[in-house]
Amino acid sequence: MIGCLLIHGFTGSPYEVEPLAHFLKERTDWKITVPTLPGHGDQLSLKGIRYGQWIDHAERELQALLQECDTVYVIGFSMGGLIASYLASKYPVKKLVLLSAAAYYVNPKQLFADIKEMARDSFRGKLKENELYLRYKRKIKETPMAATLQFRRLVNQIRPILHEVKVPTLIAQGESDGIVPPKSAEYLYQQIGATQKRLLYYKKSKHLICHCNEKDQLFQAVHDFLTS
Repeated sequence: MIGCLLIHGFTGSPYEVEPLAHFLKERTDWKITVPTLPGHGDQLSLKGIRYGQWIDHAERELQALLQECDTVYVIGFSMGGLIASYLASKYPVKKLVLLSAAAYYVNPKQLFADIKEMARDSFRGKLKENELYLRYKRKIKETPMAATLQFRRLVNQIRPILHEVKVPTLIAQGESDGIVPPKSAEYLYQQIGATQKRLLYYKKSKHLICHCNEKDQLFQAVHDFLTS
């Protein structure tokens, strides 16, 4: 049996990767696991949570899959991409997929463009229809500064071991991502120790790459990579 673990991002939930999980479920008989990291989900409860708890939770989910499945793939989105890289460096994962993986955080140029768009929608009285505003206003209100610090610590902990990732790796990045800049994908491509690795850019995709207009091309590329 083949297993596939999908890991969401910081302040996120399985929603972030669910379209890809659904795509894979429709086309395979794999066991698909999409856990919710501690403090995350539809209701954020991040106070007092440390980054080690996020890693430990994902690790336990992977261990369970490895016990049940002969082959296991790991897919990580944003912060989940860093966690997925850590797991791939420590466990017998067969292939790794990194989506908008947050080795670097915040793309000032694109973020400014997104803020300008929100300002225009606000002027037109349409701010409540702006998807970016609706998604991130809640996160800003409900995310303690200490949790953001834990996220930064996680990134700093995992970046130095990227060279230990030796499994075939696919990296996908939206060029219009206002949260994770394209240089993050370039950094991951350079630092990951795999001899088989591929970097794909999607010109119109923003941070939530699994929900963007180019998602069909992305999902097919992921499916082809994992099944080749």
